[in-house]
Amino acid sequence: MAKFFIERPIFAWVISIFIMIAGVLGITQLPVSQYPSVAAPTITLNAAYPGASANVMEDSVLAVIERNMYGVEGLDYITTSATSNGTGSVTLTFTPDTDEDLAQVDVQNKLSEVTSSLPATVQQNGVTVSKARSNFLMVVMLSSDTKPTDEMADYAQRNIIPELQRVDGIGSVNLFGSQRAMRVWVDPQKLKNYNLSFAEVSSAISAQNAQISAGSIGDLTAVPGQTITATVTADGQLSTPEQFGNIMLRSTTGGANVHLRDVAKIELGSQSYSTSTRLNGKPTVGMGISLSNSGNATAAAKEIKAKMAELEQYFPEDVVWTAPYDTSTFVELSIQKVVMTLIEAVGLVFIVMFLFLQNFRYTLIPTIVVPISLLGAFACLYFLGMSINVMTMFAMVLVIGIVVDDAIVVVENVERIMMEEKLSPKEATKKAMGQISGAVVGITAVLISVFVPMTMFSGATGNIYKQFATTMAVAIAFSAFLALSLTPALCATLLKPIKDGHHEKKGFFGWFNRKFDRTTHGYSGVVAKVVHKVGRMTIVYVALAAGAFFLISRLPTGFLPQEDQGYVMISVQLPAGATKERTDATLDIVNQIATSMPEVKNLIAISGFSFSGSGQNMAMAFAPLKDWSERSAPGSDAASVAGKMMGAFMGNIRDGFAFAVNPPPIMELGSNSGFSFYLQDRSNHGHEALLAKRNELLGKMRQNPAMFNAQEVRSSGLEDAPQLKIDINREAAAAQGIDFSAVRTVLATALGSSYVNDFPNQGRLQRVIVQADASARMQPEDVLNLTVTNSSGVAVPLSTFTTVRWENGQEQSVRFNGYPAMQLTGSPAQGKSTGEAMAEVQKMVSELGSGYSLEWAGQSREEAKGSSQTTMLYAFAAVAVFLALAALYESWSIPLAVILVVPLGILGVGLGALMRGSENDIYFTIGMITVMGLSAKNAILIIEFAKEQQEQGKGVIESAIEAAHLRFRPILMTSFAFILGVVPLYIATGASSGAQRAIGTAVFWGMLLGTLLSVFLVPLFYVLVRGFFKGKKTPPETVAALPQEKESH
Repeated sequence: MAKFFIERPIFAWVISIFIMIAGVLGITQLPVSQYPSVAAPTITLNAAYPGASANVMEDSVLAVIERNMYGVEGLDYITTSATSNGTGSVTLTFTPDTDEDLAQVDVQNKLSEVTSSLPATVQQNGVTVSKARSNFLMVVMLSSDTKPTDEMADYAQRNIIPELQRVDGIGSVNLFGSQRAMRVWVDPQKLKNYNLSFAEVSSAISAQNAQISAGSIGDLTAVPGQTITATVTADGQLSTPEQFGNIMLRSTTGGANVHLRDVAKIELGSQSYSTSTRLNGKPTVGMGISLSNSGNATAAAKEIKAKMAELEQYFPEDVVWTAPYDTSTFVELSIQKVVMTLIEAVGLVFIVMFLFLQNFRYTLIPTIVVPISLLGAFACLYFLGMSINVMTMFAMVLVIGIVVDDAIVVVENVERIMMEEKLSPKEATKKAMGQISGAVVGITAVLISVFVPMTMFSGATGNIYKQFATTMAVAIAFSAFLALSLTPALCATLLKPIKDGHHEKKGFFGWFNRKFDRTTHGYSGVVAKVVHKVGRMTIVYVALAAGAFFLISRLPTGFLPQEDQGYVMISVQLPAGATKERTDATLDIVNQIATSMPEVKNLIAISGFSFSGSGQNMAMAFAPLKDWSERSAPGSDAASVAGKMMGAFMGNIRDGFAFAVNPPPIMELGSNSGFSFYLQDRSNHGHEALLAKRNELLGKMRQNPAMFNAQEVRSSGLEDAPQLKIDINREAAAAQGIDFSAVRTVLATALGSSYVNDFPNQGRLQRVIVQADASARMQPEDVLNLTVTNSSGVAVPLSTFTTVRWENGQEQSVRFNGYPAMQLTGSPAQGKSTGEAMAEVQKMVSELGSGYSLEWAGQSREEAKGSSQTTMLYAFAAVAVFLALAALYESWSIPLAVILVVPLGILGVGLGALMRGSENDIYFTIGMITVMGLSAKNAILIIEFAKEQQEQGKGVIESAIEAAHLRFRPILMTSFAFILGVVPLYIATGASSGAQRAIGTAVFWGMLLGTLLSVFLVPLFYVLVRGFFKGKKTPPETVAALPQEKESH
């Protein structure tokens, strides 16, 4: 193959140009994201049952839906959450390979089977099905100095949200506010005065606010002579508060009519008052935008901004929009940083090559190959449906060193033959390719075989590994192809013959060569001693290998390193039963503290909403920070800012508490940066027993400050709260002629609100909602004063047959896979990893007694899955290398000599992690696998030549020493090219620096220590293995023909 391209250099260039064009086209079309899409497909069903408690919502709505969903194909697990504000959700999480569109169809079909079993109110409100991620891509806000927020919210619901939902990649748009509704605020005392009931109010509105389809005059069949036909219309539906006020509740022949306006206040209000937003303390309307499961962050964010800019021209006067919270900024900056790292790496690799090759033409050839290989990889990424993300870009940075390795091996060998045998570039290239084509193919096979097992794993970690490994494997394959095609063609055409004495360098290069030659001779002497002391050096090696594996086993485990993503999340929770007014007052304190910090740019506060539950006593806030360039001082990163906020909150907030956290690296796996899990009651011990066990577990965790950060150990969701229990004496009610359904109606309507029907408002149908006036539902006495009409038409107060009492009850009911559960979150103590903390939690839960179990949630679930796969991944990688080499060399012994080098690289990776305080996480695993492949590559370069020398009749030790001497320079050159290529990752700062430093540390130290040890020990491995498995000597006549045979390949 190489000979073909040496004779046809233009052909080699044509293929390379095609690769480059495909790569450029691929880059322009590839989506950009921070990480590969790692969250499993999720579908959420949301239901509303106004006035229902958490238990009623759970039993009559969510449990009915949940039981019917277990047959859905590909389902992994189900979580349900019901809150006492009458809302609930069922979240179905599927296995990663499930088609989310087909899953949604399945879910819709299953839901339709049970819809008729749901309460009529729930059916009327509708159950929505969405397939969006749980976190927000961005929050878009509308603000105005003159317009009220309810007017802006209605405008957003009508004119903005439908447009944003059509943007490609958007899963849902959550309005923090509500559209308009016709609110009928009934005064129960006036109802009593007129002997009317809530049921009569609702039925009157229902009857008199109805669409009339009147037909037409002159319709067929018509009488003979009819000359016209016309549609008949009648005003059936009402549209203004005045018209609703004229609804007749009762009329008499004497003209004593009772209208709706006589017993109620009617206004155009909001459909819901449960949530509100503020930007830096100023009331605004917020829209939380979530990506679909397959959405692309940067493309969607750009399109949202473009769409908002387009819609802005139609906004009402004095309404402006901003996007103060936008996670796509960090994604873009992360990719930009890695691209800069890529450019820096190419520059550093060029310097190393120039230092060793000392000739611009020699250095130019490997440098030309780099962009072609990378562009080829981009073309394949596009073809495989992947994305440009941090993982694929890291692979590009790491692969630079490997790509130039192949080219350097070719160029260095051509130069050596030109110098030693005084051949022309073309002939020298032919001879060099005959000698090293096998080594190039071998190195490629080994490196690709290392990464292939990474593509076979499942879950979030599997997706991350897959994109990284695929990029590496594809780029390495292109590199090998170019090393056998373009590189020899360039060597044959670009290089000049070496004249006698020309290779003698002067100046810096002369000094460098003299020093290096002296080092090489010294190295050869040391290698000679090493291979002659097999027993002693074998013991040293075994000690090093044992140390490496001991070190790895002692490292704390984790999922991904923490990142400064440019914002802090704040969760606010007040005591159970606290009102929205109290929550807003606490939010004001949060706002003052956060905005006074120099690092904070804005504060977006959302009252009534939180990722862990919604209610009057819940709130959350996002604090976007200033640009990384403005936060270079120590202690100004997101984690430090969150810590400072926590301290200030604890000293200043008296009503409730607030938590500030640095968000986790992958928000779609949950909003907790530490660990998160569900404590399940598998034996149905009851809510009280589960609550007691949860509190016992929280206490144990908080009393273990050596393992857990006590401040951040907490339960997630709404705590139990005092609830007003109404006891109905049914016998007393029946004695007074009161139907139980009438009692149910008055309580549901007066306290919970009743959605009666719809009315037309500016081209849109909106709800008519009946509820008791605010002043009539504030105290327990107000409930007893409500009246219900008996069979004689007399209004009877509830106090005549009901009593009320206070009791503690559930504000939120959560189930995981059908079992009652409670979610807990926490983070490890300083110096401890999430893996260690999770192991301790597992132990504590097992001590709680029978019937209680633990299920990890979000990122912790993936970490638990991933850690169980890691050992298997290392084993697969080692086996893959061994088998690839066995197939290549038709030998079981040669691969063993190569595999023995792997622990040396692992030792370096472990020491680097220990020195930097890194965890054994996904990046550590990626670094380890990469180092395993590259360590094997260095060993192949020596062993390939040693084997060749031995086959030509030399002794084992002599062959090993000769091969080590010959390959010392190219090994150091390629290894240091690689090591310097990852230095920008090692010293990274700013956006995505956590990830860059993690992977840079593993690879830098693994390659540095691995290379320094392997150059001395690989000859020993060769001698050791050949001592056990005798190598065959090639007959003299075959030796003479060997170069020609290889040339013909």
